[in-house]
Amino acid sequence: MRKLNLLKSAILVAVFAIVLTACGNSNDTAEPEAETEAAAEETTEPEATEVEIVDAHGTVTVPINPEVVVALDSRTYETLDAWGIEVAAVPKPVVADEVSYKTDDNVQDVGSHREPNLEVIAAVQPDLVIVGQRFGGFYEDIKALVPDAVVIDLNIDTSEEATTPGENLVNGFKDYTTVLGQIFDKNEEAAQLIADFDASLENAKAAYNGTDSIMTVIVSGGDVRFAAPGSGRVWGPLYEIFDWTSSLEVDGASSDHQGDDISIEAIAQSNPDWIFVMDRDAAAASEEEFVPAQDVISNSPALQNIDAITNDRVFYAPNNTYTNETIQTFTILFNDLAATLSK
Repeated sequence: MRKLNLLKSAILVAVFAIVLTACGNSNDTAEPEAETEAAAEETTEPEATEVEIVDAHGTVTVPINPEVVVALDSRTYETLDAWGIEVAAVPKPVVADEVSYKTDDNVQDVGSHREPNLEVIAAVQPDLVIVGQRFGGFYEDIKALVPDAVVIDLNIDTSEEATTPGENLVNGFKDYTTVLGQIFDKNEEAAQLIADFDASLENAKAAYNGTDSIMTVIVSGGDVRFAAPGSGRVWGPLYEIFDWTSSLEVDGASSDHQGDDISIEAIAQSNPDWIFVMDRDAAAASEEEFVPAQDVISNSPALQNIDAITNDRVFYAPNNTYTNETIQTFTILFNDLAATLSK
């Protein structure tokens, strides 16, 4: 009996020793893991507070998510608004009605580019001023006015590959959208806008049959003006992008934002298969001055017998195209063109 008790005691001691060993091993492995995790936390890089971007004047260091922003580039308003970015001041006369900044009393009005009140910019003490488009010529004045702010100029495309109006337009949209995404920590949103834009480009390219002749016009002040292939705000670069065939060639055509003053008879004699129209006054004129482009086109006797009219092949760009020159506007424009050309 005594031997049996001794055997039981020996077994219990052995088991107890095994348990102690296991616990010791467990503690030994846990401590290095804890030390590794602590070391990893110590080596994690701090979140970036600045980003380097390239604008029209070179490389600029810009704060990420700047607190006080002034936006003066018409290609930025809708994008920033859609991302929920608060701005301190914009030129309200040239901001599209659809953008909340237009009627927000908390957003100061810099005024039109024709008679801007630049002192408003100084008064809000901005961290960042985004210059471009209509306000591009005020870059140096603004830099001198707010020396402590970062001023960036997105007025021109900075891609080395961009050498033509069409490439400048496409790359310009992508470049400035990417830059805005970096500055306001909206990289995924920016990538989605670019993907949607690329898709709309392909849709519009695929919809054109390659042979139909096209007349592009700008309706301004009740007049129908020729928008020539080549440079210009909207229609000109699209001839290159989509390889359109123009129904009319004019020597010395300009890139004027109101189009060239070509006689309505010359436009009619070119007898285009399609007429693409931008209504400048829909975005820029007062209600008292505004005559819708559709009324101007339909009430022009000289145009009524051309193929585009008789075949109901007239396309109108979105009404806010002239002032709301964002990547979103052109994505809608290209998709609408694709839908119209595919009918």
